[in-house]
Amino acid sequence: MLLTTDDVKKIAQLARLGIENHDLDSYTKDLSGMLDLMTRMNGLDTKNVQPMAHPLDQTQRLRADAVTEFNQRGHFQTIAPQVEEGLYLVPKVIE
Repeated sequence: MLLTTDDVKKIAQLARLGIENHDLDSYTKDLSGMLDLMTRMNGLDTKNVQPMAHPLDQTQRLRADAVTEFNQRGHFQTIAPQVEEGLYLVPKVIE
């Protein structure tokens, strides 16, 4: 599939990407090449190809669930600008 520079400009605008005008030809060529590759891959016969295993099917080694730091809540609340009943008070940001 061949893209035009206008196509690339529209894609960039939809994706909120800033592309310089001098780079448009390069992006157009690269994106057209990628879409062409996807089109050719879509036409391949994969009936006899066994699916790959998903990496998340593996079990993960987990570390022990142990406390590694001591509680400093009291210290942090003493240096906080405003605290009330154990809660940090912050300026209102939503009207």
